[in-house]
Amino acid sequence: MAPMLKPMLASLEEAPLSDPQLVYEPKYDGVRIVADVRPGEPVRLWSRLGNDKTTQFADVAAALTKWGRRLHDAVVLDGEVVALDDHGQPTGFQHLQGRIHLSGGAPSPAGRPLAFIAFDVLRAAGHDLREHPLHERRAVLEQLMASATRQRSATLRISEQVRGDGRALYARALDSGWEGLIAKHVDSRYKSGKRTPDWRKLKIVHEQEFVVGGWTEPRQARSYFGALLLGVYDGDRLNYVGHTGTGFDERELARVMALLTSREREQCPFVPRPKTNERPHWVRPDLVAQIKFTEWTADAKLRHPVYLGLRDDKKARDVRREAVGRLHASTSARLQPSAAATGAADPPPAIRPAAARRAKPARPPVQRAGRRRRTAATPALPAPTEVQALVRTLQELEDARRDATITLADGRSIAVTNLHKPFWPALALTKGDLFRYYATVAPVLLPAIADRPLVMKRMPNGITGKPFYQHRASEPPPGVRVEPVPGTGGAPAGSGAPRPHVIGGDLLTLLYTTQLAAISQDPWFSRVQSPADADFVALDLDPADGVSFRQVLDVARAIRDELGSLDALGVPKTSGASGLHIYIPLPPGTPYEAGLIFCQIVATVVVRKHPRLATIERSVRARGKRVYVDVLQNIMGKTLAAAYSVRASDYAGVSTPLTWDEVDAGLRREDFTIRTVPGRIAAVGDLWERLRSSPGVDLTRAARYGL
Repeated sequence: MAPMLKPMLASLEEAPLSDPQLVYEPKYDGVRIVADVRPGEPVRLWSRLGNDKTTQFADVAAALTKWGRRLHDAVVLDGEVVALDDHGQPTGFQHLQGRIHLSGGAPSPAGRPLAFIAFDVLRAAGHDLREHPLHERRAVLEQLMASATRQRSATLRISEQVRGDGRALYARALDSGWEGLIAKHVDSRYKSGKRTPDWRKLKIVHEQEFVVGGWTEPRQARSYFGALLLGVYDGDRLNYVGHTGTGFDERELARVMALLTSREREQCPFVPRPKTNERPHWVRPDLVAQIKFTEWTADAKLRHPVYLGLRDDKKARDVRREAVGRLHASTSARLQPSAAATGAADPPPAIRPAAARRAKPARPPVQRAGRRRRTAATPALPAPTEVQALVRTLQELEDARRDATITLADGRSIAVTNLHKPFWPALALTKGDLFRYYATVAPVLLPAIADRPLVMKRMPNGITGKPFYQHRASEPPPGVRVEPVPGTGGAPAGSGAPRPHVIGGDLLTLLYTTQLAAISQDPWFSRVQSPADADFVALDLDPADGVSFRQVLDVARAIRDELGSLDALGVPKTSGASGLHIYIPLPPGTPYEAGLIFCQIVATVVVRKHPRLATIERSVRARGKRVYVDVLQNIMGKTLAAAYSVRASDYAGVSTPLTWDEVDAGLRREDFTIRTVPGRIAAVGDLWERLRSSPGVDLTRAARYGL
């Protein structure tokens, strides 16, 4: 390709979202292509490095050839080849992997359709247009593409563009999960092969190329390699920036492994040599991988890197760290949702221990079965002063080996007994320790169980005694919320006569279930207002005997990758026992059946891609040394331990929300216990809030994804 046909490049510099001298376009996540279209001649497609891409994108070339028959002179277009989703909208670069690695002469594979989105014209009607301002070139491009636009061609398109105010387009980019926007000066000339501030990237999802400098040995049942070791050049020095082992299926692992082994060498290409968790292997650093990630850390490492594919249109020596584009503060602030108004702080509580036989509890209105209640967006949470006073009182009662009735700040009362009773004998933890834990974490636990029917697994003699389940409420004290819930008491969920259930969400009810020795808090996935509609679904990762927790984390990462392909949020938490839970929020009004089908799709895809790591076999004997991905908790009336719930495990585990950083780095489930989690919450806050604030996964897209 002639040098003058090299594409102009955008810089990563600040740009406002409101400027009359700028136009804004979506940043398409595909392969940059310069198309040379000549009447009566085959179209040629060139990458930014001058590689011929005509064969790889033969369907695009065919569409351009047909379009070019109407032309009188040669036209050179600048644009992007993108894969399309099932709605005909541009989707991610990873969906082009089957195309860009085809060898010369190979036919284009079946799969997602492609489109060429033109956003500039370099030559037309015998004239070089590069010295003309952008707005003039755009007018020519729109005239040229008018026929394709009128015919609503799926393959040939013109980029969307707005002038002066990009805020609405940016909001769409946020909502739709686009990579970002390109801001261009309306009078910019086309500088072939140059990166200039006349065009600026505004990235939303951070994504760039990285050089592959090596790989690590796989763990456990993982095939081929554990992770790619990644770097960027700073002059002649290759700096290590992190590793990624997510984003691969078995086929891609095998393909990349073949490329790595052919490049293996003794000398480490990174300066300085990085430390790795597993044994490293070094390679000739000429492979370039496309990686998406959440941010750069303070020590210049990638956070949450995910492999998207290998590129053959970028030179390894040209890979540098890209700065992250930022919005002007004033514009960014206008795009933020307004904060919800908050009420005044609750007055300090008065907690008074008294002998149970002399207690005269106050009697506020009782939420009894059959009565309607007011729906609140969030439960009333105890103030810090009330929590502190309650914890002190519980400790004093246990030290004195006394039973008492505790009156809360709102006047309601609860009798507590046998606080000194051992619940975890080997750990010297008592019923009082359980009470104090739940009182301490109530501000984050109560929102997780608010309005949800509770199933109580009672263990009055601690974890060494025999447990029994209690679904129905039986004569709770005044103030404990009870509501009728369909399909309980042994009837199939959703059928049978409604039965009274304890409903979670306030401090008194939490203390009541704790008094009944319900060690864990096990809520429904739906709320009592709409019991047939699940608010979320969960994948329960249950390791077979002898399977390490590291393998559980590997499966969790694989699930995260699949959810990422659907732009779906996955929120991980330890189970508090041996496994891990991954929760996915659902849109309002989603029936349990739809959520269950979604989980079955995701689990099936993960198992198909990672058959050595995971299984959906229900038979324990058939699972082997794999992690069982259990989807059957997503049925009306089934429960899992809530976030921040204690479990009856031998280490007094707590089902603890995690960050994906922690999952990537590796962790010990035994580190999250009744003793450690309160301090963790104080340090990191409520990580479960992400689940409640999400709008939910696109189930229509997920259904097509599983086909």
